[in-house]
Amino acid sequence: MTAAADSEIAVSGSDEPIAASEAGDPTAVRAADDPTTSPDGGDAATVSEATSTPGAAGQPVRRIRKPRWPFAIAPVRVFAPVFVFVLVMSAWSIASHFLIAPESRFLLPPPEAVVSKGLLDAATRAEILQALGATVQIALVGLTIAIVLGVTFAVIMSQARWAEYSLYPYAVILQTIPVLAVVPLFGFWFGYEFGSRVIVCVMVSLFPVITNTLFGLKSVQPSEHDLFTLHGANRWQRLLKLQLPAALPAMISGFKISAGMAVIGSIVADFFFRQGNPGIGRMIDVYRQRLATEELLTALLLSSLVGLILFWIFDFLAGRVDRAHGKRARS
Repeated sequence: MTAAADSEIAVSGSDEPIAASEAGDPTAVRAADDPTTSPDGGDAATVSEATSTPGAAGQPVRRIRKPRWPFAIAPVRVFAPVFVFVLVMSAWSIASHFLIAPESRFLLPPPEAVVSKGLLDAATRAEILQALGATVQIALVGLTIAIVLGVTFAVIMSQARWAEYSLYPYAVILQTIPVLAVVPLFGFWFGYEFGSRVIVCVMVSLFPVITNTLFGLKSVQPSEHDLFTLHGANRWQRLLKLQLPAALPAMISGFKISAGMAVIGSIVADFFFRQGNPGIGRMIDVYRQRLATEELLTALLLSSLVGLILFWIFDFLAGRVDRAHGKRARS
């Protein structure tokens, strides 16, 4: 049998998509193999926008649109915290109403009493919010200084091994020092007002910034360092264009940890330094002495909310950085 006859048998036994492809229609095989294409050309109400490359016949390839959640965040990230919140509030209310005697209910007042006396009462709300503003101001200043110092020390330690050996042990010692033990010393040395409280915040929130930034700076792949060496990059170009961009996710993770710790440091400092503008720490102590549990719980919950908001801000930044790194990796 001749080669021409073999070719005719092979073509006659092939599928229709292959024949159509040989006939000059490149969209036929794609339409047969791609399950996302619409067999009848697609309906405008059920398919997404066309791809940028039309087929040979002038008809663009269309893909079926999948139903999507209308918000930017996943539904589980919305409903799961709400479910846990409702569960905790229900358990709190049941414990307050049914497990605690009425004469001892001041130890754990029900949620509606906390909202009524702590938030809906105008005088109490103004008092708590004013104190919370002073605490937030100290926490933000301390967190900013901790970020600047932590990133600076981490950059210095990443550039020379002797600098890491010299500075990192003292960063560990700073983290292990009991804050409550040195707070009176800070009061003796720097006074009992704004400056001492900021120093306590910096001391509490500095270590996570140093460790996470140093980890990110040292996690760059050796092949990327070799590429920069091949192009003759100096130390500063390597730091600014390679190490710092690669370290951003780890740095922001450290910022998230330090944000909550700065709020805690501000409350602890205000609890001991009783001069200057009263913060939420001093108001918590005042409510404790008065046995005003509703106001005390309100102050605690609002201070926790501040830390949560700061965490959300840095978490949002972390998501943007991760998406930017993903786009850079795909490009």
